[in-house]
Amino acid sequence: MFFKAGLLSLLLLLASRALGVLRETALAAAFGSSGMADVVIVMLTLPDWLAGVVAGGALAYVLLPHWAQETPAQQQATQNRVARRLLWTAGWLAAGIGIAQVPLGALLMPGLPPALQGAAHQALLWSAVALPAAMLAGLWAARLQHERDVVGLYSANLLVNGVLIAALLLLGGTGAGVADGPGLGAFLLLAVVLRLLWQGWRLRHRGQRAQPPAPPGSLAPAAPAISAMPAMPVAPAPLPGWRVWLWAALGAGLPLTLPFVARTLASGAGEGALATFNYAWKLVELPLVLAIQLVAALAFPAIAQAHAGGKDAHALARAVRSALVMAWTLACASAAALLAGAPVIARLLFGWGRMQAPALEQIAAWGSAGAWGLLPQALLAVALTVLATWGRMRFAVLAYALALALLLLAGALGLTAGQQLMWALNAGFMVAALVAWSALGAVRHWVPLRTLLAPFAALLVVAWLVQWLGPADGIAPIVPIGHGRLRELVPQLLPQLLLCALAALAVIASGWFSGPHLRNALRS
Repeated sequence: MFFKAGLLSLLLLLASRALGVLRETALAAAFGSSGMADVVIVMLTLPDWLAGVVAGGALAYVLLPHWAQETPAQQQATQNRVARRLLWTAGWLAAGIGIAQVPLGALLMPGLPPALQGAAHQALLWSAVALPAAMLAGLWAARLQHERDVVGLYSANLLVNGVLIAALLLLGGTGAGVADGPGLGAFLLLAVVLRLLWQGWRLRHRGQRAQPPAPPGSLAPAAPAISAMPAMPVAPAPLPGWRVWLWAALGAGLPLTLPFVARTLASGAGEGALATFNYAWKLVELPLVLAIQLVAALAFPAIAQAHAGGKDAHALARAVRSALVMAWTLACASAAALLAGAPVIARLLFGWGRMQAPALEQIAAWGSAGAWGLLPQALLAVALTVLATWGRMRFAVLAYALALALLLLAGALGLTAGQQLMWALNAGFMVAALVAWSALGAVRHWVPLRTLLAPFAALLVVAWLVQWLGPADGIAPIVPIGHGRLRELVPQLLPQLLLCALAALAVIASGWFSGPHLRNALRS
């Protein structure tokens, strides 16, 4: 099931995530780990984060099943109705951000120095202006998902990241500073508007393709085949109640809130701490999205089909076991690669332009701590897939709510250093995974322990070797390619990257030879 997914969808997803990482690379080159980097990160991420928490995932959870029971005309009427409510909500939120920009800036960026407070307030205003477009983009993305238009769905993010990367490269070439905040805000607004235009064009294109062809020689649309048939009702069915929307919003928004809150807590350590934590989390987020969550998403149809069969418990067990083995093995391999090569990965991704060596050392150390969180997140991804199939998303909400409570407790206890927050996130994900798996009942007995223990043991060996050999000596930042220094660093970087790959392959090999489950998962 893992190699039979749509190749185009996979390639577009990979391209979207790769551009997302390149955006962070360009941001690090332009602003480093300065206070202005904190401001820019909040400005660029706040609109989509708010849209994701308030509406993004909830729209997919609620509207996709709702649209499946409607005619195209009713779907359009429902979409217009939800769009009006979203824009109304976005308007109130934007007004609230504009009115409360001073306390909101202090809440989101507590470590920002007084000299940058004005830039922070301007950034929040730009985020507020971009919020309505971000909200509407979430709705149109849900409609594109319903229409199975993977090109329109994923290329919209490619467009946004492409515009922002160009803006950051331009600012990096001219010397980024406080005065560049308004210019970057204008590029943010341009990016979200272009995304809307692209999504709107794709939706119109899909609508035109769905219309019947006109008769030959006629300029008018084709008439219905049976004119006496009564017209289908255009009025949409009533939308689900507020409780459905609430649970859907919590289920989709809480996973997005955890790293956002951790990043905000890290900002209390001082100027640039928010940016440093953001870069370190990207080291963890990339394998999480491209490997673990992708496996869970690809396993969802097989698990849902086996569950729909009702009596075929063996098929359901086989689907869950394959997804779990794949996700766990890839999580252990990714963690091993990060432990073995966090310094070189941090250097390659963020060691450009204005990034300083001490910040790179922190990124590598915090990313290594966060690597251990990939393991409970692999368990959590598979458990949530099963819970979604069974319609028990309340347990998922409870799991993430406990993780968020644990993170907030760590902040209240003063554990706000980057590495401490990474371990708090790891503990929260572990608690969430335990809660989610406890809700699965008999599914827990389908776990192939020997197959899971083998890659975990290999990961522990890698961690011990890294600790025994000791960290590499200082991390010198990579200068821009135009300076001709990259060639000098290649002989030094290649052996470290090779060790990274070998660590990951050793973990995968341990799972391969420990039993048939991983081999069966790869073949299915």
